[in-house]
Parts: sequence; C-alpha cells; structure tokens
Amino acid sequence: MPVVGLGTWNASPAAVGRAVEYALTECGYRHIDCAYVYHNEKEIGQALKNIFDQGILKREEVFITSKLWNTFHATNNVLKACKITLQDLKLDYLDLYLMHFGIAIAQGENDEPLDKDGYVITEKVSLRETWEAIEDLVKRGLVKSICVSNFTAPMLLDLLSYVKIPPAINQIELHPYLQQSDLVEFCQYQNIAVTSYSPLGSPGGLRSGDPILLEDETIQAIVKNHDKSPAQVLVRWALQ
Repeated sequence: MPVVGLGTWNASPAAVGRAVEYALTECGYRHIDCAYVYHNEKEIGQALKNIFDQGILKREEVFITSKLWNTFHATNNVLKACKITLQDLKLDYLDLYLMHFGIAIAQGENDEPLDKDGYVITEKVSLRETWEAIEDLVKRGLVKSICVSNFTAPMLLDLLSYVKIPPAINQIELHPYLQQSDLVEFCQYQNIAVTSYSPLGSPGGLRSGDPILLEDETIQAIVKNHDKSPAQVLVRWALQ
C-alpha cells in the first residue's frame, strides 16, 4: 500500500473526479481512499475509468480503498454494500475494504436514522457477524485485504479473539492534537498497521473557536526552521 493516499471525505461530487484525476496524473498519488458514505464514489469511478481506459495508469498501479457503512453490518447486507461500491467505482476488486465504524446502525431514510429523542438507532449486530461476512469478500475475490477504522484497543482485542483473517490496518484520526499514542503502540504490538486520517487536523470540520492545527505556534516554528509548509510538516509527522 502506498504510504500517502488521497482522502475523498467531504469532497463534493462536482469536484472529486477532477481532484482524483489530477492527483493520479499530475501529483504522483497511487492511493485513493474512498467510502460509501462519502456519496461521491460514482464520480470517482468515472475518473478512474477515464485514466484506465486512456492507458495513463493500469488498474494494478493504483491502490483503492473503500469502507462498509454502519447500516450494512448484517451478514446479508455486507456483500450487497461491497457490490454497490464496486459498481460505483467501476472496479472488479478493491485493494482494501474497511469496517468504517464498529457500530451497527439500523437502515432508514438516511445514513444515521434518529429516534424521537434525536439518538442514532442502533442495530443488534455483533462485530463478529460483520467481520465474518467481510472475510467472505476476500474468499470471493472482491477485496484483497480487510481492516477496520475507528476501533479502540478493547474492540480490537474482541476482534482478534475469533478472526480467521486479522485486520491489516486500523485507520484512526491521528495528528499532533490527537496523538493516540497508547492505541498506536497497541496496534503495532498486534502487528496491525496504523493509517492516519485527517493528518492536517480536519480544518474543514472545526467549530468556531477551535484551535487550528495548521496555525499552531510549534508547527509554525518548524515551518520557519525547515522552509516547509504547515501541511508538509504535518504529513511528515504522520509518516514518522
């Protein structure tokens, strides 16, 4: 897996196709991170098809990740969800497929149906049921590797007690303001790689008054000392 990937969360359908094409053809990216719940996989799929059809890159040269959303955790929905993603991305297989969150949500009119009190309506589906259905995707040749996202150490311990195919990766939010050092160390001890999402501090999701990582005094000092941009410093921090 290429160590640096282009995340497509919050990328609008109108812009994401151009962004993916530019990243792959002009910037040297070879890893695109997608998800069903981002609602832009059809546009990404068209961009990938354009690149592959033109012979600019071969399918096997691009590492493509997607994620199982919480409303598809039941056994009979996992295969369905994966096939929807493959159809939208115009692919025969995924290089990596993640369980987006370790929580099952009932299917409804939107991605997170709420009860009358405003709480998410969960569904009684165990991690084991979902993971075993994801393992079946590997047997079917639809995905090459499988992993999890947003898992805590106790959730990983539960998973590791029964898996036939261990999770290759735990994808978590990771940056200097959210270092999660104990979880990273635990994953490494269990031979589970760690992927950092939102390495720039997710500036697009901040509330008014929240500190902005890109403007942090320590980051700015490193910028001046090394003649780099704040984003370059934060990506290097994640890599190291």
